[in-house]
Amino acid sequence: MFLWLFKLLADKDYIPVANLLNYITFRAGMALVTALIVVVLMGSRFIRWMQAKQGKGQPIREDGIQRHVIEKAGTPTMGGFMILAGLMVGTLLWSDLTNIHVWVVLMVTAGYGVLGFLDDYKKVTKQSSAGISGKTKLVFQFAIAIAAIALLMIYGEPSPATPQLTTSIAFPFFKRLLLDLGWFYLAFASFIIVGASNAVNLTDGLDGLAIMPVMIAGAALGVIAYLIGNAVSADYLQVHFVPGVGELAIFCGAIIGSGLGFLWYNAPPAKIFMGDTGSLALGGALGAVAVCAKHEIVLGIIGGLFVLEALSVMIQVAYFRISGGRRIFLMAPIHHHFEKLGWPESTVVIRFWIVSVMLALAGLATLKLR
Repeated sequence: MFLWLFKLLADKDYIPVANLLNYITFRAGMALVTALIVVVLMGSRFIRWMQAKQGKGQPIREDGIQRHVIEKAGTPTMGGFMILAGLMVGTLLWSDLTNIHVWVVLMVTAGYGVLGFLDDYKKVTKQSSAGISGKTKLVFQFAIAIAAIALLMIYGEPSPATPQLTTSIAFPFFKRLLLDLGWFYLAFASFIIVGASNAVNLTDGLDGLAIMPVMIAGAALGVIAYLIGNAVSADYLQVHFVPGVGELAIFCGAIIGSGLGFLWYNAPPAKIFMGDTGSLALGGALGAVAVCAKHEIVLGIIGGLFVLEALSVMIQVAYFRISGGRRIFLMAPIHHHFEKLGWPESTVVIRFWIVSVMLALAGLATLKLR
């Protein structure tokens, strides 16, 4: 919005300092600050309102970690609404609203946020850990992802040097290697978005565990989007130039700001949980940014912690069925396995944060290792 206002007044000397709005880095920083302020200001009142509305709060699994049943009972959920409020305000105020990448990512984030809200609402009202069925969620997740990617493929600006880039997979460590999937790219990109969404959702099991890795991954993807959205830096790094994708650095800045604001209330002991409202939306947002930036495979490195969490569940379920009831992990997702081993919750969370930082750095390194 502010960029549009600046362009409207561009020929007039009303606000000379407004020229800063031409710089993506400035607007990304302001989106971060704006999102942070929005979440912090609404935090306490929103939490009190949720406590009054939800009563018993988020239902805790009886077959899970017994300490959680005692310590976390009564904690309200749907804190993802706070995150999304800051994220949307920061992005809409500071980004270029004529950019198709911005709207594609916002579409996925908002759509998954609504789906997560409905899931949380059903869990809270029924006081059951079973919300919307998994199959139903997958159907809606894929529908939203396919619609968003179709818009990107139809209306996205093609890269001057590689017009087939929109429907292609780019590979890290290779300078110009592309695999053009044509319209089959819809299925691949949708799988990335849906997979990222559910992987973050599985990670959200301890106070502060999911939100910090989301911010770390968002920061790494923001740097990548900024660099490959600039023709000069993309050419220097020998990566594929994606016109307009640099604008997603503002969106990633808003992710960091809203995440920091939420962490203020979600740090142990959490006053509120993000719920599926936040985890599904944030995971989908990361997946959508990676797809827009043509770094789908690199997302698997940057978000390696989320991949590990999802794989631990898949391996546990598969082995349980094959072996007739035996388990590989003491409990899945894997963060609960370490809790069962006797690690304090804070130790698990901080060590997983460290792993996230290392994986994000590894993902950024792929920009130069070519």
